[in-house]
Amino acid sequence: MNHARLHSPLGDILLHFDHEALWGLYFDGQKHQPAAVVQAPRDDAHPVARSTGAWLERYFAGERMQTTPQLELHGTPFQQKVWAALLRIGHGHTATYRSIAQEAGSPAAVRAVGAAVGRNPVSIIVPCHRVLGSDGSLTGYAGGLPRKTHLLTLEGVLPPGLPGIR
Repeated sequence: MNHARLHSPLGDILLHFDHEALWGLYFDGQKHQPAAVVQAPRDDAHPVARSTGAWLERYFAGERMQTTPQLELHGTPFQQKVWAALLRIGHGHTATYRSIAQEAGSPAAVRAVGAAVGRNPVSIIVPCHRVLGSDGSLTGYAGGLPRKTHLLTLEGVLPPGLPGIR
């Protein structure tokens, strides 16, 4: 396992990866970031770090990304279902926690979906920022609501100049 640090318009990003796949993408200080990530050897020049960095550059430049870097997501079977549902939310679109619960086959598990979304190990690429409350409100984001607002504005979901939370 290795880690790398990248700079982004939203602050430094910490990557966690093995020789072929990305395991984690966290904003500096993000909730639920495993402490072991920074204990792994640092390799900013690793091919996984470079390809993820290139993907993020294109994303932050406003490009609609059709593919993702190679991912290795580890979690419970329910978390896996939720993260797979997140990957199906297209650029410029949103979903609700309730709709994700229904897609994951557990329509009553809205709170559990919220917990799984919050534990998403690969922010931005597995687009947990695209999940809204049932009333369309911005809700928690492990990277912070200002970042969620920025990402949704970048994708054209929110109008530019919107103050943090609506």
